[in-house]
Amino acid sequence: MKKAKRVFVIVLDSLGIGAAPDAADFGDEGVNTLKRISTSDKFSIPNLISLGLGAVDGIDYLPKIAPTATVARLREKSRGKDTTVGHWELMGIVSEHPMPTYPDGFPKEIIDEFVNKCSLKGVLANKPYSGTVVIDEFGEEHMRTGKPIVYTSADSVFQIAAHEDIIPIDKLYEMCRAAREMLVGEHGVGRVIARPFVGTPGAFKRTDRRRDFSLLPPERTVLDDLKDNGLDVIAVGKISDIFGGVGITESIPTHGNTEGIATSLSLMERDFNGLCFINLVDFDMLYGHRQDIDGYAAALSEFDRAIPGILERLSEDDCLIITADHGCDPGDASTDHTREYISMLMYRKGDTGNNLGTILGFDTVGKTVRELLL
Repeated sequence: MKKAKRVFVIVLDSLGIGAAPDAADFGDEGVNTLKRISTSDKFSIPNLISLGLGAVDGIDYLPKIAPTATVARLREKSRGKDTTVGHWELMGIVSEHPMPTYPDGFPKEIIDEFVNKCSLKGVLANKPYSGTVVIDEFGEEHMRTGKPIVYTSADSVFQIAAHEDIIPIDKLYEMCRAAREMLVGEHGVGRVIARPFVGTPGAFKRTDRRRDFSLLPPERTVLDDLKDNGLDVIAVGKISDIFGGVGITESIPTHGNTEGIATSLSLMERDFNGLCFINLVDFDMLYGHRQDIDGYAAALSEFDRAIPGILERLSEDDCLIITADHGCDPGDASTDHTREYISMLMYRKGDTGNNLGTILGFDTVGKTVRELLL
């Protein structure tokens, strides 16, 4: 494989392309994020189709034309279906054991330790919840008592929601750091997530100052290899949070897909050597979990419209990889992530498109990055 100077990996967060063979083990039989949103009249992705998305194994509802990119369908090795596990596997870590989940809420000893560490009067909720529903149900009581809203989901997460006027954002982040320090070992959840919101009872709205505090990677990743070899590792969006800053040389947080796309285009104008690793979170956060099929379709269409500008900024020494980290079918019976295959579209100017079929391992992406840059 011809070496590259710059590699851009764009993760379309949660854009699964069909149930994995073991999806039933996760309660996800029959899910398909991409197929679901393809039914919307907001769905228009001619540029992704031109790259070869319709040629990927299992996609029989999009036009199949000769791909201009090298395409593949990837199956996850890890036992999980969440952001942390998915991104870690993309960069070479296979998680053989699932991270802990709490379908009945967190044990009393965890909550008591958290309350003591943060000098709180107590917490509210402590059950699995939709993020928007939990603030609707407990937001008013939170504002009256000052107690933070602690909740989880089907994923390995400890989420803390707080109104920005009641618990200032810096204080919320401090509480998340305290939770992250205590949630290790047996209770080492994948992410502690700050979920700030604003508004009044009946009209609460989550803000874009969410922040993820991830468990540190248990072993080296491709990011470490690149950094140790003097290459740039530029993280856009929540990438640095997912890896706990490990293996990152520069972090550029963003607030939503539009800013993430604009930041990516700007970085393509910059001279650097190494990897630009980008996460576009709105697909998952705003549309998948909220069961918004049209919103998801419109967001993918927005990204598709940016593709010509992305491709024209690539030189012959660059490589673009578009992929995902898990599914989040906005039309299934659950608001949670879904166990799905993902696609990998790899584009280089001057290369002939190719279909690699189905490959076991999201880490195919990391192996490709390593081969291109090292």
